[in-house]
Amino acid sequence: MHDTISAEEAARIEDMEFASSRRTLSGPIGIALRWFGIIFVGFHLWTLLVAPVDPLIARAIHVFAGAAIGLATFAASTRTRLDRIAWYDWLMMAASIAVIFHFALDSDGIEMRSFMGPNNRDTVVGLAAILLLLEFTRRTAGLAMPIIACVFMAYIFVGPWLPGALFHRGVPWREAVNFIAGTEGIFGITTSVSATFIIMFVTFAAFLQTSKAGDYFNDLAMSLVGWARGGPAKVAVISSFMFGTVSGSSVANVVASGTFTIPMMKRAGYDADTAGAVEATASTGGQIAPPVMGAGAFIMAEVLGRPYQEILIAGIIPALLYYLACYTHADLHALKAKLRGLPRDELPPLLPLLKRLYLFSPLVILIVVLLSGYSPFRAAGLGIAATLVIMAVTFLLHRLVVQRQNPFGALAGAAGQLVQAIADALAIGAREALQLIAVCATAGIVAGVIGLTGIGGRFASILLALGGDIPLLAMTFAAVVALILGMGVPTTAAYAIAAAVVAPGLIRMGVPPLVAHMFIFYYAVLSAITPPVALASFAAAGLARGSLWGTSLKALKFGMATFLVPYMFFLNPVLLAQGPLIEILQAFATAALGVVLLAFATEGYMAGRLALPLRLLAGVAAVLCIVPEGVTDLLGVALGAGLYLWQRRAAGRAAVAG
Repeated sequence: MHDTISAEEAARIEDMEFASSRRTLSGPIGIALRWFGIIFVGFHLWTLLVAPVDPLIARAIHVFAGAAIGLATFAASTRTRLDRIAWYDWLMMAASIAVIFHFALDSDGIEMRSFMGPNNRDTVVGLAAILLLLEFTRRTAGLAMPIIACVFMAYIFVGPWLPGALFHRGVPWREAVNFIAGTEGIFGITTSVSATFIIMFVTFAAFLQTSKAGDYFNDLAMSLVGWARGGPAKVAVISSFMFGTVSGSSVANVVASGTFTIPMMKRAGYDADTAGAVEATASTGGQIAPPVMGAGAFIMAEVLGRPYQEILIAGIIPALLYYLACYTHADLHALKAKLRGLPRDELPPLLPLLKRLYLFSPLVILIVVLLSGYSPFRAAGLGIAATLVIMAVTFLLHRLVVQRQNPFGALAGAAGQLVQAIADALAIGAREALQLIAVCATAGIVAGVIGLTGIGGRFASILLALGGDIPLLAMTFAAVVALILGMGVPTTAAYAIAAAVVAPGLIRMGVPPLVAHMFIFYYAVLSAITPPVALASFAAAGLARGSLWGTSLKALKFGMATFLVPYMFFLNPVLLAQGPLIEILQAFATAALGVVLLAFATEGYMAGRLALPLRLLAGVAAVLCIVPEGVTDLLGVALGAGLYLWQRRAAGRAAVAG
């Protein structure tokens, strides 16, 4: 049918997340590049799970082998040929490998010279590493991130001429280069997280994708709610939540879920912009959905010095509030537009799907192992192992039962399929990791400059001066910074930079560290649906064949309630699971009611259409429920209940009169 989205179109839209054209390499070079990616991810799995190597060497391989793959995979511009690698790319790829050899062959000497003073070779390699990294980042994440990094590096040299809080004494250029290209800059915390947690969980998600778990999530959501009013939109919300738990990319979520749900929504009566907006908003929330939140969550754990399990637990209630808001908006929109669900005979039958619940076992194992206190590496490793077992058994049973092969033939065929699936998953993992590697390493440049010049403390002073005695004003400033950064760079980089620049000031104002970082992370995620540059909305508009601005503005409306969720846990940190269970449950209940009331106010519908004064009352009731005070909670509940009863009576009178 006309609305069906082809695999080629979905792949093209998924590439919107990257800033340059992906090459289509075939023949020996294409095969070699694929195997280089497979070996690259395999190396990480081996060193993380079996035989560790020197951290500096591991990070150098992580960044610059990734750069070599990225420079080969993405062309310098859209005007160059995409069927071959240009000569200058070969030179840069060779230089990237040379950088690895420099660190691998002399790691002890480099560590020693970091205290005694670098030699000329260290400086030359450091300059080359910075330039190669900036080009790698430009191709995978766009110009914004390299420009930000260059502005910070320029500050090293112009700082002595700047006035006031921006002044610093200056740093010799050689010292600056070697500091930035060392373990306090490119190979610092952000790259450490990328080379360990992020690559591991990206690979886990790639194995799940290869096992067709994403298709199963879509089918299950369709069977559960596809028949309800506005069913396709609710399917988008639920399937995006399930897929988002293992994917840290808004655009990947849009493509994985939207390929199926957007055509369904349009068939059920949704216009193209609305269908794209629902999918964009639902998919964006995947980055804050445990157990595998966006890559920034791993950086958060490292910066805060807390186990990832704590970040996971803290993210549960905000994620539930986000998806409650999305689901409520979808339901209210369907009520207003009188949209029905899909016929049950067009939906996958539930019983066969329930028999395949074992496909959730990798996620269940991951959660159980994480909450048992084991390392994220072990949790992800066991999740991958469980996925492999599922694929192996599925392949074997299909050959034995469906194809009726003999046991030896079935075993050999299943083994071949499994090897192919492993290779595919590792290749996907390499592809999905490239942008994250680039932005994390480039964020390390920014962090290095902040550490070298001390500008972080001065930013904190500026924030304190702006916020004064009004923490809410400072939090709003932090939200705006995270949103603006997120419009130009990927979520991970937006969070990393905002956390380095803004979070220390918030913490000095008395905001709990976890609250400050989660607040910034949440708004960095929401930047994916915030115009003028709303990447998730743009991807969804492409799938829906809608307008970019129409889809973005509707996504902003559908996500309006979600923009207040960070203020909820700022006002009441109990919503980050910080406190007694009874207080957590009470806070969650009133916050959930506040989110629903805010959706009523935004959509202008509650058991019937709301006139403007009643919409304002619903908004007031929502705010009262959000403020963490017993009196305000009771007033909010009473006002919301009274408003609902009033609307029900009005709807009843209208029905009798009609």
